[in-house]
Amino acid sequence: MLENYRKFEATDPFGRRWEVEFRWIQNAISIRHSDSIDCKYYISDGEEKRELVVALPHPEILALGQRRNRPVTDAWCMKLASLHAHHAISTWEDMDKTIVVPQARDLEKHNLDLERAAAEAAESAALHR
Repeated sequence: MLENYRKFEATDPFGRRWEVEFRWIQNAISIRHSDSIDCKYYISDGEEKRELVVALPHPEILALGQRRNRPVTDAWCMKLASLHAHHAISTWEDMDKTIVVPQARDLEKHNLDLERAAAEAAESAALHR
C-alpha cells in the first residue's frame, strides 16, 4: 500500500523505477467534455519523462460510493487514481496511452485495498493506546 498518494515510486516490469508525482484533480467535463474525474501525474524514470492521466469514470465512482456508503471526495478519488497509476506502471498495462481509464473492477479492488489499509491502521492505533 502506498504511504504517500501524492508522490511515490513504482517499478515497471522491465525493472525501471519511476518517480510519480500527483499534479492535479479536475472534473474532465470542463477540459475534455468527458464524464470523468481526471487525476494528472508526472512520471519519470530519470531519463524519460511522461504525463499520465487517470480518468475515473464519474458514473462508476458514484456507484462505488453508494455501494460502499462513502462520500465521493477529492481525497478518495486521488487515492483511487494513485493506486491505479501505480498498478498501470507496475504492469505496464495501458502505458501506451496518456489517459488511462480504470474499469469498475479495478476501482472496486483499489477501494478494498484502501478500506483494508484504514482498518489495519485503526487496529494498530488501538493497540498502541
